[in-house]
Amino acid sequence: MNEYDLIVIGSGPGGYVTAIRASQLGLKTAVVEKESLGGVCLNWGCIPTKALLKSAQVFNYLKHAEEYGLKVKDYDKDFDAVVNRSRNVAAGMSKGVQFLMKKNKIDVLEGHGKVMAGKKVSVINDKKTEEYNAKHIIIATGARSRALPSLPQDGKKVIGYREAMTLTKQPKKLIIVGSGAIGIEFAYFYNAMGTEVTIVEYLNRIAPVEDEEVSRQLEKSFKKSGIKIITSAGVTGVDTSGKGVKATVKTEKGEEVLSADIVLSAVGIKSNIENLGLEDIGVAIDRDKIMVNDFYETNLPGYYAIGDVTSGQALAHVASAEGILCVEKIAGHHVEPLDYGNIPGCTYCFPEVASLGLTEAQAREKGYDLRVGKFPFSASGKAQAGGTSEGFVKVIFDAKYGEWLGCHMIGVGVTDMIAEAVLGRKLETTGHEVLKAVHPHPTMSEAVMEAVADAYDEVIHL
Repeated sequence: MNEYDLIVIGSGPGGYVTAIRASQLGLKTAVVEKESLGGVCLNWGCIPTKALLKSAQVFNYLKHAEEYGLKVKDYDKDFDAVVNRSRNVAAGMSKGVQFLMKKNKIDVLEGHGKVMAGKKVSVINDKKTEEYNAKHIIIATGARSRALPSLPQDGKKVIGYREAMTLTKQPKKLIIVGSGAIGIEFAYFYNAMGTEVTIVEYLNRIAPVEDEEVSRQLEKSFKKSGIKIITSAGVTGVDTSGKGVKATVKTEKGEEVLSADIVLSAVGIKSNIENLGLEDIGVAIDRDKIMVNDFYETNLPGYYAIGDVTSGQALAHVASAEGILCVEKIAGHHVEPLDYGNIPGCTYCFPEVASLGLTEAQAREKGYDLRVGKFPFSASGKAQAGGTSEGFVKVIFDAKYGEWLGCHMIGVGVTDMIAEAVLGRKLETTGHEVLKAVHPHPTMSEAVMEAVADAYDEVIHL
């Protein structure tokens, strides 16, 4: 009963997907979970935040109904109902994972999992400990909000992403520290709901991992909607002794004190690698990450790690891909290492941001001779008809061989459009092939073709 081919510790989009693929491949599989099936992504991350953002988008449409020739007399928001809808969506998704576990005959071991020597896992639940044996053990415990010494989280006035999506009262003023995907999405949500939002970013531009032109456009859009942005700045301390919170912000010009109801720390994540027994059995760790090879094997045979606890991009779709690859290798399939240069990144603010491959600056640093094309949504019939003409598509090609080096988008629906570039780059397509692939009209997606046309001096609609 306690013998398995595979035990996965953690049931997020890395863990549960891995377990399902393993079961499909004929491995007797169990998954260990101490909280809710689906992990952070389904319960506290990707899915519930999208539900919040959808409510914000609908509220925005109501505010601008007259621009569409519609008259809405009375409308208001119910913050509690918005939060409850998000929680219900998350609960439904978690139940969906429970169904998938049963369907695929995967045992769910509830409790805190620890790895032991001799390919064993102990599961601690209510002070009761059970031991299990497995031929293979995969660690997929994910990550949590990273705490800074200058920004200690108390869960009330200085919060992380979990508290940000379940506040019982909407703050009048909110300071967000960090402008990665988490910070940006919450900035959009709270601003759209009527909170006064200030973003504090340590680097010299918001969304600093994106192409510079995308960052500039996002800043322009955010400022237009009333979000205050302070870049090249850091929070050096917070005072929570009064009614709200006072944050001391150090900028190039000196220090200023900002007042708010709440400070949201969105400065990154910390891997969940503590209390797993890793040190006890000698699993190699480097700077908060479990060391693995191209197939996610640790330095100990039979022990593997995937997702946010390893050094790849901390994204749900990366964890899923890594887990599938890992178990296919275990099952004896011929697999190729994941191409981390072809992983799309998406931020679900308004306008949305989606990117892939090299930015223009990175491509120039690497010495490529470039063909760069850009198509603004202001020239798109579909965008104009939808009243969503902010943003653009930018493509970057190697001038010599036509290789698609990067694709960067900002606009409505672009997170659903980036997959074309992922597939194109996977198939080693060239700019001319994208140009000759007929795109449907009128759609937002034809902006990709138009941007490529611009790169090759063939653009029609500019």
